[in-house]
Amino acid sequence: MAGTGGGPVYRRLAVPLSLLLLVLAACTGGGSGDGDGGPASAAAQDVPGTIVVASGRDVTGRNGIRRQLIDAWNLREQRAGSQFQARLVELPGSADEQRSQLLGALQSGSADYDVVNLDVTWVPEFASAGLIRELPEDLVDRDVIPSVAGTARWDGKVYAAPFNSDVGLLYYRRDYLDRAGVERPDPRDGLTWSQLEVLVETLNARLDRDTSAYSKGWTTQLAAYEGRTVNAVEAFASAVEDFALVDEDGHYTGTVGALTGGIAELRRRIGQPYTLENAVRSDEATSLSDFTEGRTAFLRHWPYVYPALFRTFTEEQIGVAPLPGRAVLGGQNLGVAEASPRPGKAAELIRFLTGRQSERCLLEAGFAATRTSAYEGGERCATVTAAPSVSTGEGADPVPRDKGGRPLYAATVLHEALRDAVHRPRTPLYGAFTQTLITELGPLLGRTDRSDEELAERLDKALRRALPD
Repeated sequence: MAGTGGGPVYRRLAVPLSLLLLVLAACTGGGSGDGDGGPASAAAQDVPGTIVVASGRDVTGRNGIRRQLIDAWNLREQRAGSQFQARLVELPGSADEQRSQLLGALQSGSADYDVVNLDVTWVPEFASAGLIRELPEDLVDRDVIPSVAGTARWDGKVYAAPFNSDVGLLYYRRDYLDRAGVERPDPRDGLTWSQLEVLVETLNARLDRDTSAYSKGWTTQLAAYEGRTVNAVEAFASAVEDFALVDEDGHYTGTVGALTGGIAELRRRIGQPYTLENAVRSDEATSLSDFTEGRTAFLRHWPYVYPALFRTFTEEQIGVAPLPGRAVLGGQNLGVAEASPRPGKAAELIRFLTGRQSERCLLEAGFAATRTSAYEGGERCATVTAAPSVSTGEGADPVPRDKGGRPLYAATVLHEALRDAVHRPRTPLYGAFTQTLITELGPLLGRTDRSDEELAERLDKALRRALPD
């Protein structure tokens, strides 16, 4: 997932394990998304032992919600006399480095991983290579948000159950808008890119740069990594109706005309009058720092920074809104390694971790939940306490929440953004696709005399080589 590597550590929910169990231990099976089928439902042929879950870093902090959920499952299994336990292994490095580690480990058999937490863009690759098993269809039921459910399948089969989702959002400095005397348009109502440009022009004209850190209107992640691909796909999908670069089989279907329109929109978005110069070198951590330190008023980022921002700012100082245009869907899905000696029990664990109650816990902790029910009513995961956070040493929870304990923006801004999000191209050759896009768009971010159409022609030829029929 773009957005989970190399950044600061974020506050976790201080959720006592005993309270988690009160909510989660009673979950039963039947494909309703309520949890797994209990210890007795493990496949008879499974080899007893430890189910190893390989994942990237948990952005909710040390002893984060993922580990707490696994601990809750372990305690329930222990009480039932099960011969199975689960253990979380967090992989170091960026998302690209984690993909390489998982591919190498599963292809060579050098690591005993039973469950792998995959970026949504990796599912076709791992499924096509025979590295993960087909999963029960009912793991992805009607409660899963439709756009998110689409990431679980390849070749018509479920291979990886959605664990947590992600989507591009627009964070903004309310205090800067107030200081500049801007009342309309209100970002909370949603903005077009033209309206955002007008707001930036107003801020550029009215804010005193001699007495503040403010430099330019907005920033995003345009360094030579997945963040550049995400921003490009968002621009392309916003500019071209029904934009798609591949068909359902992952074969390239792009055209020079569509690519030209997309590149023109991306050029517009990164124009110097509006965009912080540092954006072309920025990843998630750098762009977040520029925003929190006041150098820019608008930030494109992921949901996981919402709790972090409220450790520094108040509701009067910052806000969050839908990203203008189309926003890219991110997130991670859980799959069972083909070589796992305990696939039945591993699938049970996945059912538990992706069930309704677990998704509510993930949402309250700061992740974007994959299920509609997490955003609507229902019991809370557990009571949020004022105990100091292990990762920050801070006291009371600073995150604005609704009466149900969800982050205040979750049921409106976040849920709606997830429903409307667009996928990056779904292809087993996604690694080749994203590297090609990153490379070919490089000149656009520097000094180039090439027109949009010239850049599009070069990109089209490169993508046809990278994604052969």
